[in-house]
Amino acid sequence: MGKPTGFLEVTRETPKKRPVAERVGDYKEIDIDFTTEKVTAQASRCMDCGVPFCHNGCPLGNIIPEFNDAVYDQNWAYAYEILSSTNNFPEFTGRICPAPCEAACVLGINKPPVTIEYIEKSIIEYAFGNGLVKPNIPAKRTGKKVAVIGSGPAGLASAAQLNKAGHSVTVFERADEAGGLLRYGIPDFKLEKWVVQRRVEVMKEEGIVFKTSTNIGVDIKGDELLEDFDLIMLAGGSTVPRMLPIPGSDLKGIYPAMEFLSQQNKRVAGIDRQFDHRGAAYANGELLATDKNVVVIGGGDTGSDCVGTSNRHKAKSVTQVEVMPMPPAERATQTPWPNWPMMLRTSTSHEEGADRHWSIAVKEYVGDGNGNLKGIKIADIAMEVVDGKAQQVHTNEREVPCELALIAAGFLHPQREGLLAQLEEKGLEFDERGNVKATNYKTSVDKVFAAGDMRRGQSLVVWAISEGREAARQADIYLQGSSILEAKAVSTFSVV
Repeated sequence: MGKPTGFLEVTRETPKKRPVAERVGDYKEIDIDFTTEKVTAQASRCMDCGVPFCHNGCPLGNIIPEFNDAVYDQNWAYAYEILSSTNNFPEFTGRICPAPCEAACVLGINKPPVTIEYIEKSIIEYAFGNGLVKPNIPAKRTGKKVAVIGSGPAGLASAAQLNKAGHSVTVFERADEAGGLLRYGIPDFKLEKWVVQRRVEVMKEEGIVFKTSTNIGVDIKGDELLEDFDLIMLAGGSTVPRMLPIPGSDLKGIYPAMEFLSQQNKRVAGIDRQFDHRGAAYANGELLATDKNVVVIGGGDTGSDCVGTSNRHKAKSVTQVEVMPMPPAERATQTPWPNWPMMLRTSTSHEEGADRHWSIAVKEYVGDGNGNLKGIKIADIAMEVVDGKAQQVHTNEREVPCELALIAAGFLHPQREGLLAQLEEKGLEFDERGNVKATNYKTSVDKVFAAGDMRRGQSLVVWAISEGREAARQADIYLQGSSILEAKAVSTFSVV
């Protein structure tokens, strides 16, 4: 490595954030970026470890020590070459990935790990800023036509790879702009949308065709798609939200988190908010948290995004409840290094203000007598031993004020109506969770493949990109008999 003693001399440092009072007044990204000197100093902390477990931690298999070394040497072009060989969209993962690579960093055994995620972001922003990102236009076309359904990270990754292989790729998106949840799910204060559009423009220059506001299964039927294309890649994501079937669910004021978030992203972009992230008409009008008591149900990233957005709306209060117990402040013993650690995580949205509660059962929505939500009955979850058996009991039942409840409890499976129902008539199979069943990314219908959340269920953006890349390689083999596309490196070690 460039500086074998760097990890002994330099401490971990991440970018400072804009002051809370400033950032809650806008939807700009909140990091204050490092100077080049600080980024190279952080890269010097990467150890010359015998086995780079960070490779195993990264779903993409990013070649992390090598690009860190190149950054330390200030060879940014080489760092970009290494990074882009495994990751189509470092500008996304460098901003919104939870960085499982850092959890697996060898230095993290007894010191803070290397700031891999921010180094990744720094590489790609340098590359864009210095003209290193150029359209990857294939020298020769195969004559094969591929339809990619969905323009989220899995769809974009599979489209980029299949185009690289020389196929003619058309990406269909039912929303009015490409990007999927990158565009209409993740708030701008985490990922500004010019970042998404910048990448879409590069892909257009590469020859990829984007057809937005096109709902496959409605505007174009499955039969027509099968007839017109040599291969179909299903990458529509997992879009059916998990709701809570409890008393009062019919009251006005209870909404899926994604409807709330996608409206705000359109609001920031100045786009008509008539349709949601799925291309469906908003059924509940304009959703705002302003001057309301907001309760966010769900303790994950989407719940955190609802907290940050509600704070920017100037909510009267923001409460977040989670059914699981509060995690420990440090890595839990049952998730030792290099596993992804079970531990308490406080997001920048939480830092802006939220009342957080764990081990909470949501019992009932309470109305005001006129069909509107005015409160939620919750209770603490405890475990008691009854007749020698542990069982869950609810204690301290109380009502909290709430005029806006946002359900951030995850997604169940992809939407069945429309295209999937049409393909089901041709033999498309689903797994026990309702996701599209695909072996080696190939479904039970000839020339139909699936990738991302639609196949594996709700997951991380980095996993979606990995799925899109791997599915594209298998699709290329199906079309050509072999593939020039990179395969993800298989780890030669395992974690017990």
